[in-house]
Amino acid sequence: GYHRGLFENALEDHLGEQVSGLLLLCSSYICHVVESCSSTIHLIIQDLASLQNQGPNALLQEIKVLVVAHNIPTRLFPDWYVAIATSPVTCPQGSIQSGSTAEVVAECLTLLLKLAACIQSSEDDSEDANDSGHTLAPELQIPTETINYLCNAEECTSPGDFLRIYLSPSQPALDS
Repeated sequence: GYHRGLFENALEDHLGEQVSGLLLLCSSYICHVVESCSSTIHLIIQDLASLQNQGPNALLQEIKVLVVAHNIPTRLFPDWYVAIATSPVTCPQGSIQSGSTAEVVAECLTLLLKLAACIQSSEDDSEDANDSGHTLAPELQIPTETINYLCNAEECTSPGDFLRIYLSPSQPALDS
């Protein structure tokens, strides 16, 4: 209900710009993939920042912004989907600590791309296109250790920090 209200609000503010993407529900985390215009994504990040400012009673905790990309030629998801991971997946011990945050984010995005392809192919094969709840196969789930690593990574900013950086004017040196 929270996401439905948020997207309806975004549609009122930006007529015609549909929100698509994925809400990945797991036992201990939620992953958002949001596809829309930059002003709608900005509105969503602002809302997530206000959620985080509510403190320990907030609906969502430890929110991180991994990637914001602009001018993507096609959408991965034609609609808004909800996928459910039935049980947490773990990865081989030590495999995360050996990589940089950029590599872990890339691995996470690769899994999300595979998930998008899987959802699209299941939609093409499905007779009932209105069913938006999907249960994930274990090979498509983001391992719990990956999520924990990204939540603790300094390079991944909170929504509030992301907005401060995004909205602050750049300060180039005069002789550059």
